[in-house]
Amino acid sequence: MSDLFSTLKEKLHNEHKRIVFPEAMDERILKAAGRLAKESQVKPVLIGNEEKIKQKATAVETTIIGCDIIDPDNYEKFEEMVNRFVERRKGKATKEDAEKLLKDENYFGTMLVYMNEADGLVSGAAHSTADTVRPALQIIKTKEGIKKTSGVFIMVREDEKYVFADCAINIAPTSEDLAEIAVESAETAHLFGIEPRVAMLSFSTKGSAKSPETEKVEKAIALAKEKNGALVIDGEFQFDAAFVPSVAQKKAPDSPIQGDANIFIFPSLEAGNIGYKIAQRLGNFEAVGPILQGLNRPVNDLSRGCNEEDVYKLALITAAQSL
Repeated sequence: MSDLFSTLKEKLHNEHKRIVFPEAMDERILKAAGRLAKESQVKPVLIGNEEKIKQKATAVETTIIGCDIIDPDNYEKFEEMVNRFVERRKGKATKEDAEKLLKDENYFGTMLVYMNEADGLVSGAAHSTADTVRPALQIIKTKEGIKKTSGVFIMVREDEKYVFADCAINIAPTSEDLAEIAVESAETAHLFGIEPRVAMLSFSTKGSAKSPETEKVEKAIALAKEKNGALVIDGEFQFDAAFVPSVAQKKAPDSPIQGDANIFIFPSLEAGNIGYKIAQRLGNFEAVGPILQGLNRPVNDLSRGCNEEDVYKLALITAAQSL
């Protein structure tokens, strides 16, 4: 794991990316922010009342020297933020709606990112995924040509690194969704020094079974190749055909993927979520994420069961996504 994040730190050297933490009264957030500020690759931006945040930091015996603190109740650009929010929502929010919503720390923090006052946001230690993702989808929105955001995990065990997607967001992705997820996951892989080799997973390998489910994956592969003709991608594969060279030789001898895939695209959220947790719990992989992809600017969601180390790592990932 240290190699994974040393690579990110090298990328972030002297970048001083500003990462927003809306949940500044959370002990885990404060301790991670203090550590990030001390190391100086990332400039933490804490949202809330300055006096209360400093008191909380003292109470949990951490220092937040080097962190910026922004209080929505005393923000000098609040009126500009309100106007920008109304403009961005294009008739879906009045000025009064905006003034109320922007007192919510997640909406406020997301607007800081949108207004280029910060480079990314990390939330979710004390909020649901919906509370974190909804403002991002409404304000930052997805990149041009991307219809949906998706969630990936980087699975790490000693020197092994793999990308699993989508394990967090899209319950029943269409062929178009799967193609987007594949292409975006390959981009995410580059952040971690992974040269992408993408396997589209199913319960069938190369037509060994035919059903609407397998045909959906077949179509997704064709669409992904249209989006990125240079991408090494194939399927549909059962997992062993994508991962074990001897099985690939038997089941898919003509495939460019010969048991050497490092990005695995699951056909549904239930498969992806179950798959990464099996690897994590039975295979002793560390699951880093979920990392949200497809947005114009990086916003990432912590688990409410996270620890300080999770916050620290996801902040580095978020900063790297903004490069």
